[in-house]
Amino acid sequence: MILRFTIRQLEYLVAVGEFGSVTEAAERVNVSAPSISAAISQLEREFGITLFVRRHAHGLSLTQAGHSFVAQARQILSEANKLNALSNELTGQVRGPLHVACLVTFAQTVIPPLRRAFADTHPDVEFFQYERDHALIIEGLRMARFDIALSYDLDVPADMEFHELAVLPPYAVLPEDHPLASRTELDVRELAPQPMILLDLPHSSAYFLSLFRDADLSPRIIERTRDMSVMRAMVANHFGYSIANIRPVSSHALSGDKLAFVPLAGGLRPMRMGILAMRGLSSPLVVRRFIDFCSEQLRTMSGMQLPIPNARLDEEKGSP
Repeated sequence: MILRFTIRQLEYLVAVGEFGSVTEAAERVNVSAPSISAAISQLEREFGITLFVRRHAHGLSLTQAGHSFVAQARQILSEANKLNALSNELTGQVRGPLHVACLVTFAQTVIPPLRRAFADTHPDVEFFQYERDHALIIEGLRMARFDIALSYDLDVPADMEFHELAVLPPYAVLPEDHPLASRTELDVRELAPQPMILLDLPHSSAYFLSLFRDADLSPRIIERTRDMSVMRAMVANHFGYSIANIRPVSSHALSGDKLAFVPLAGGLRPMRMGILAMRGLSSPLVVRRFIDFCSEQLRTMSGMQLPIPNARLDEEKGSP
């Protein structure tokens, strides 16, 4: 039997099918756009099927046949990955692809140092990162686009499991010269009358608002943003305060102005950062190693002030 395609071509096909753009797919799989286009064209010629409709200035759309081919390609790639996982288990080597999604709220703080350190320790792992909101993370895990994800323990579906990595109490973000900035802690009752810049991301915003609702208060929201850097810059320029759960290493906004970070009093419910994965799946060695690695690295990442549980995350999985 002569194969009419390569695994690499199928990877390119799935990438274009997911992103709807040769350029974005090329960036994701780290090859040139012409290489992607050539692979897609060759697959179409070999099978005599049009997989994509090319729309000028609007990217590519999968045809009905294309949808079927992409679905089958994902299954083939999944089986191929099982061979790689089996090889790793037999040899003890940590190598192969690792697809990690991260909640956009803290991706800029957490993923770069984790990825750098993991790549230095395991250079044979192909690391793919994805910054997504919570809903897209859930969808991606179910569609097997991601192996695991770093997210919060908010609305975790029944078909997924959550491995806690860090407990993150809330704190107020204030301009350095704000009258409340010198306090050692603040009560939400003191913040409620102040103008608030709400970090308005799915699930996260509901959590921030619940801190006031539980005290029978309503915050005075004067601006909403989905970007952490914009929120910090707005606060630094005296438009209001905000609330967050992760403190980056730098105390300066991108505008150069300095911020103050004051813990919130009253034993408020913290956010819990951790690993999300599909329930009941047997994780390959590379995934188990990354979970272990996250547990160890997050203990020492400076500036984040993350209290980490001591228990190993994967004892129940029998990690070697």
